[in-house]
Amino acid sequence: MTAVTPLHIYLVLTPNVLMLDYAGPAEALRMARDMGAPIALHACGPQGDIPTSLNTGLTGLEALPSALPERSLVLVVGNSNEAVDYATDAARTVVHWLQALPLGTRLASICSGALLLAQAGCLDGRHCTTHHTLIADLQALAPRAQVVSDRIFVDDGEVLTSAGITTGIDLALYLIEQEAGAELAARVARRLVMYQRRGTHDPQVSPWLAHRNHMHPAVHRAQDAVAREPQRNWTLAGLADVACVSPRHLTRLFAQHAGISVVVYQQQLRIARAKQLLAQHGWPVERVAEACGFASARDLRRVWRKYEPGSPASARATD
Repeated sequence: MTAVTPLHIYLVLTPNVLMLDYAGPAEALRMARDMGAPIALHACGPQGDIPTSLNTGLTGLEALPSALPERSLVLVVGNSNEAVDYATDAARTVVHWLQALPLGTRLASICSGALLLAQAGCLDGRHCTTHHTLIADLQALAPRAQVVSDRIFVDDGEVLTSAGITTGIDLALYLIEQEAGAELAARVARRLVMYQRRGTHDPQVSPWLAHRNHMHPAVHRAQDAVAREPQRNWTLAGLADVACVSPRHLTRLFAQHAGISVVVYQQQLRIARAKQLLAQHGWPVERVAEACGFASARDLRRVWRKYEPGSPASARATD
């Protein structure tokens, strides 16, 4: 079996880093790595030892790398007092390092880290965001950027920016989903006891992570099984075996804790998978229906109308 090349994520830290900006996303990414996600983590900066917002220190940081592996993401973490912290030699070192990165390097920021990306010219022509108190500062530093003020985080292709603090965890979960799939991202969110996982363009939850804002282990076991194999012809008895409860009890538990029926939950995940295949591969509707566990293309269209506007054909990739 061919080994998957990991995504090397470089968390860039400057003196007086805001600890939750760093520790929250870093722990989410670390958990995903430990669960098998192809992720390698690096904490780096202009200094090996730095003070933090909590008046404690971080030691042993890697130096800013002179070259990046092929699959890399540079994630600039925010600070507690931007007006002071980003006027230092350490911050200027980071800006110059960002400016020297090869064209096409994937970049991301948490909270005020976007201001360093802006100073380096990395946000020109991009949609981006930052903490709501810093929107005007970001627009002033990046007048050619399209700064968005009402988003948790923004994905503009090679550059991702988050609103900051707890939203750094949302961004980390988004990256985990991209690298290792929605089921693993859901497991990380559940381990973090995240009430809900927020999305890039609106507050709605991904179908893969919706209805998971509960703590009942039996329901989670059933949901994990469906998420791993939504195309499988799951019977209520089969899922009840996985959940270690009776079929009747699982039905009650699902309604009580997930707020949805088992059948509707599987239908929504099948439709979500169908949307992915149509958008990413442009497959014929008949092939998508088979891959997602529908009896026929007609069956897919019937269920599609319950949850989505338009038709499956309208969701197909055109390029």
